[in-house]
This record gives sequence, structure tokens and C-alpha cells, in this order.
Amino acid sequence: MSNLLIELKGSTQIITINRPDKLNALNKATIQELSETITASGKNDSIKSIVITGSGEKAFVAGADISEFNTFSTEEAHELAKNGQDILFDLVEKCNKPVIAAVNGFALGGGLELAMSCHMRVASSNARVGLPEVSLGVIPGYGGTQRLAQLAGKGKAFELIFTASMMKADEALKCGLVNHVVEQNELMNKCFEICEKMSKNSSVSIAAAIRAVNSGYKDGENGFKTEINEFANCFATGDFKEGTNAFIEKRKANFPNN
Repeated sequence: MSNLLIELKGSTQIITINRPDKLNALNKATIQELSETITASGKNDSIKSIVITGSGEKAFVAGADISEFNTFSTEEAHELAKNGQDILFDLVEKCNKPVIAAVNGFALGGGLELAMSCHMRVASSNARVGLPEVSLGVIPGYGGTQRLAQLAGKGKAFELIFTASMMKADEALKCGLVNHVVEQNELMNKCFEICEKMSKNSSVSIAAAIRAVNSGYKDGENGFKTEINEFANCFATGDFKEGTNAFIEKRKANFPNN
């Protein structure tokens, strides 16, 4: 039985993590399913954007399934963190389609880490986010120490991690951890509104922009050089030719997405 519900609305794929009895906690099977679904979505030209959310109104993802790893050895824990980052969290961050996290409640531990790996986050007003791992004698293992500092700043990341506290949605908005906060009944509509705006633009150039932005946060890479290369590469695409011709001819572009 799948742990995901998949729906296509126009050119937006909605992925709902469906483990309501576990507050949508991430277990190995769910991580694997998400990995396979995101990979397939990236190859599907009919999909222009992806929204990830959780079932019900209580939780986006309330954390990782601790029962799966509480007896792990150091070696097993190393493999758990590395495998999770490789097959899901880094995969989402590098996805060539924009990925929005629709945070509809608790996003704790692995749940917040999943949301932070997405390109954007829209939260409902009842959302609560946090990385409570130190209260369990461990630290975030799916990129949380890195992405939280990148998004909210080093000081806020230290505070949230060290205190294992939950942050309310409005505070998450103020520190840049989420892009928008809306009432829960407007959450998906807000995500679709953003997706609709993006769908009118070049999928090829959006994918290039994702690579350029991500490059600035990678060790050994120069984001400015990556931007120059990606900018130049756009000139060889059908989307660039259509976009510039449409501008000159004063009409709306009909991008071929190639």
C-alpha cells in the first residue's frame, strides 16, 4: 500500500504524504516512494511544478519514524543519513521543476528538513516548525543544520536547534524560513497561484535558475560562474528564441520548453 497520494492539477503535481495515523512521519518506505515520484516527475514534460503536503490538518510531516532507527549502530546511522540525503532531500533541492512545500501543520525534524529542501515554503497559520533532535540525544541528519542556517540565519538556526523549540508560522515568515503564511483553507490555493504564475514562464530557464542558485551554496563551486554559464546556455534554447521574439512582436510567449 502506497504512503503517497498523487494528483495532477493542470501542470502541477500534488504529492500528499498519507500516513495520518503517524502524523505523516517519514519512514524508509515513504522516503523511497518520494524519491521515485520526484525522479519521475522531473522527467515528465507535462509537469511544470510540484507541491508536497501532508494528509489531514494536523501535520505536514511530524518527523522521522524513530522506531526504525533507535537501535542503530554508528555505521548504520551514517548510512541512514547519507542515503536519506542522497535519494530524497538533495534530490528535491536539485529537482529541475520548482517544488513547493505546503506546510499544513507540524513540520518537525525530518518534516522541516523536507520542507527546507523544497524551493519554496507556504505555511498555514496553524503551522509549527522545529528541529527537536537534541532532545533525543542526536542532531538533525537530513541537512537541517545546513539549510536552516542558509534560510533563517546562523543565530536563529543555533537557537532553534539548541532549544529544540517549535516556531510559529508568523515567526518563520519573519526570519525567511517560509515565503507565505495563509489560513489553512487557503493553503493549496496560494500554492496553485504561485504555480500558475510559474507555468507561464520558460521551464528550461527555471531549471537553469535552480542550478545557478543552488551552486552558490555548494562547496567548491562559484555561483557567479555557474550563473554566467547557465545564462549563456539559455541563448541556444528554443525558449530563448520564442521568448525574445514574443517580446519584440508584443505578444505572449508560447514556450516550446526546449
